[in-house]
Order: sequence, then structure tokens, then C-alpha cells
Amino acid sequence: MNTPTKKDKAIDAFLYLVVFLLIQFAVTYITYACWTVFSGKNLADAMKELAAGNMDNTPAMTIVIQSVSSIITLVLFLALRWCQVSRSYLRSRPWAVLFWAGVAALGTIIPSEVFLELVPLPDISGDILTGMMDSQWGYLAICIFAPMVEELVFRGAILRAVLNSFGNHWVAIAISAICFSVVHGNPAQMPHAFCLGLLLGWMYYRTRSVVPGIMLHWVNNTLAYAVYNIFPQYADAKVIDMLGSTQRVVMAVVFSLCILIPAILQLHLRMKKAH
Repeated sequence: MNTPTKKDKAIDAFLYLVVFLLIQFAVTYITYACWTVFSGKNLADAMKELAAGNMDNTPAMTIVIQSVSSIITLVLFLALRWCQVSRSYLRSRPWAVLFWAGVAALGTIIPSEVFLELVPLPDISGDILTGMMDSQWGYLAICIFAPMVEELVFRGAILRAVLNSFGNHWVAIAISAICFSVVHGNPAQMPHAFCLGLLLGWMYYRTRSVVPGIMLHWVNNTLAYAVYNIFPQYADAKVIDMLGSTQRVVMAVVFSLCILIPAILQLHLRMKKAH
């Protein structure tokens, strides 16, 4: 049996990304076609809307699309063993790592929001996202399926393959972070997704497990979901509007960094590869 080369691993990583995207597109179009027909529209009209790119996605439809595509992706990647899953890391009782991963997620929120206010980017899917967070089923898609599937695909499959293709692990991590940010498809989410992708990639490189990344990803998404539902009146508010002054915003960013930096240092000290 021939040993896979670095080129083969790079091709595998590209294949994983393409398959992930194809599943998203296929489920989106099939769900939209079925949804419009069940809503009373003619199938031919639905196909014309699809061809013209005039899909009128509702939050409920988006939740269904993300949930179904997540389940299909999860089953396919696990069945074909494109991502490695074992209990060895959990058997090492990495409770401190999981705790500090959650703390690190808390420290990223305010700096990310302040950055977007200073460098405003188009938010092309903000309405759909907030609509999903209005629904209790949105938690399933955003906070359960998304962290699990995205970590398995982008760290457990894509990054694992890219790490075997490049001598410098930071190059591999940056490539996976770029892919992770771009597939979000929303410019307003991309900077945070890229920075988060670097952190998640580093955690995978150190542990060779997706478990710490799933924890950080889950806390990040759950916090956004909880804040939106607890304080809906601040959904469109800026950080400065909520805190009242530039000085308080600066203090909030500094406080967040005082959470994030020690958490990263603790992760550096505590993370080790699963045996």
C-alpha cells in the first residue's frame, strides 16, 4: 500500500471542504424546493426562483437547512472516517482545559464587537441569524450542531490533513482558519471567525482532539444566543451605546483581554496530546 504524500493530504483537505460546501448547497436547494411546494407554490415557480437566486429564506427554513445539513455532514464524515474520533482525550480527564477553553471564549466577545464597530463590514445575513436566535430551535442549529460539525470538519478533517502537508503548523492553522471564516459567507462574521479559527486550530494542533474546540465553540455561540434572548433590546445596539462612554468601552476591552490572555496561557500550560 502506498503511503499518502503531502500532496495527497492537501488534496484530501480540499475534498473535505468541497464536500462540506456541496452538502450545504444541496440541502439548501432541496429544502427550499420542498418548502415552497408545501407552502402552496408551484414546483416550476420554485425552480425558477432557485435558478434566479431569489430564495426567500425564513428563519425556520434556515434552521431546518442547517440542522439537516449538519446531520448529513456528521454521518458522512464519521462513516468515511474523514475525521478521527476517539475517547482517549476524554479519558485523560482534561477538565481544566475545557474550563479554560470556555473562559477564553468569554474573553473574545467584546473585543470582537468593538472591532466590528471600528471597522464596519456588510452584515448580509444578520436578519436571518437574529431570526434563528428568536426560536428555541435555533439553539439546536447554532449552539449544538454548528460547534460539533464545524469542529469535526474544519479541525478534525481539514486541519488534520493540512498539518500533514505543511512543515510549519501555523501555516496549516492559518489556512484552516481562512477556510473557516470564508464559509460563513457573511463579511461581518469573518474577522471573528478567522481569529477564533486560529485559536481553535492551535488547540487542535496541541491536543489532536476536537473536544476542547467544541467546548470553546459551544460557549461562544451559546453566549451570543443567551445575550440576544436575555437582552433583546440591545440586539442592534453598539457597545458604546450599552456602556455609555468610550472610557467604559476601553475598560471593557481591557477587562476582556484580562480574561482571554490568562486563559490562553493556562491552555498553553495544560494542553497535551491525547495518548
